Amino acid sequence: MKIVEGGVTKAKGFEAASTAAKIKYEGRTDMALIYSEKPCAAAGTFTTNVVKAAPVKWDRQVVDSGKPVHAVVVNSGIANACTGEEGMYYCEETARAAAEALGIPADSVALGSTGEIGRQLPIDRMKAGVKALAEKKNDSIENGTLAAKAIMTTDTVEKELAAEIEVGGVTVTIGGMAKGSGMIHPNMCTMLSFITTDAVISKEALQKALSADVQDTYNMISVDGDTSTNDTVLLLANGAAGNEEIKEGTPEYEAFCQALHEINVYLAKKIAGDGEGATALFEAKVIGAETKEQAKTLAKSIVCSDLTKTAIAGHDANWGRIFCAMGYSGAQFDPEKVDLFFESKAGKIQITENGTAVAYSEEKATEILSQPEVTAIADIKLGTEEASAWGCDLTYDYIKINADYRS
Repeated sequence: MKIVEGGVTKAKGFEAASTAAKIKYEGRTDMALIYSEKPCAAAGTFTTNVVKAAPVKWDRQVVDSGKPVHAVVVNSGIANACTGEEGMYYCEETARAAAEALGIPADSVALGSTGEIGRQLPIDRMKAGVKALAEKKNDSIENGTLAAKAIMTTDTVEKELAAEIEVGGVTVTIGGMAKGSGMIHPNMCTMLSFITTDAVISKEALQKALSADVQDTYNMISVDGDTSTNDTVLLLANGAAGNEEIKEGTPEYEAFCQALHEINVYLAKKIAGDGEGATALFEAKVIGAETKEQAKTLAKSIVCSDLTKTAIAGHDANWGRIFCAMGYSGAQFDPEKVDLFFESKAGKIQITENGTAVAYSEEKATEILSQPEVTAIADIKLGTEEASAWGCDLTYDYIKINADYRS
């Protein structure tokens, strides 16, 4: 596998575009398009929130129908959630506008929305935006990056990555873009992720790969504990690479899944590290667990702890907060066996051994915790399984950003 420059347009046959439709924001792009002339097999995972946005309901229908997908239209600024029948009607109208502009069936158009909940979309601006997207689309890397920027809300940086693998001597490419900064606690930000590949692979194999990988990537991040109404991950495969079909249970399928995992991990970490007001990406790694689920439960509990996140913001090795978060996680372990470490580019330091503090330098701990990427490693010494979860520090700016969100 090789990481390469680009995002959703890196895979053969995919084009992208962005435009400023004035959905909510002035002076910036707020709509994006991903398009493939060749029909795509589509896989998806969606929010577990009972309150589901209209585009989530629409995309479920599109994916579950088994019909090919040609396009994804995404807007930022308004979530089209809690908008009733009118919200669904606007989904239909947006899809129809895309169908007319691109010459494709309306039911081959997937949608994504992110932004303020409860407001109706300005449908005339959406339609005009779709027309502009169709005219601007191309397969350049730059257009892929601009599309990634257009779907941002409170994000501070675009998030994209691409990778290549060899399948029977043929290069297969996977590219992705994502957004997310607040309301991030997926169980499948708003957290949106769109992944493209030119692989020849069945819809069933595609869905299996995505559903499995989401559990270890996007579902292992948290910024603020809120599960969005709009969380969506879509994976499109158009087969333009012309490789021999990738089938489950083969080395080629494993290679495809590994490349998909690398892209999803990267995007998930970029989302976590770009949390609203965040100054540091915080990883919790639990090793020595009896089961993978035990490790995941403990790691996720650590990154979800507000007290732990504020300690990271203060560069404070307040390890008791981590033990506390592990203790209420619901996972069973022996706290008197736990060795805890902090690690970053500034070094690694042991904080506890068998559940009690060891002699360590507070100055060195502060230096380690002052880096932009910090890891807490908890060895619970019960087995060989491990898992990581990702979050960020919690700063004053998080409150300021969210207190002012609608103003």
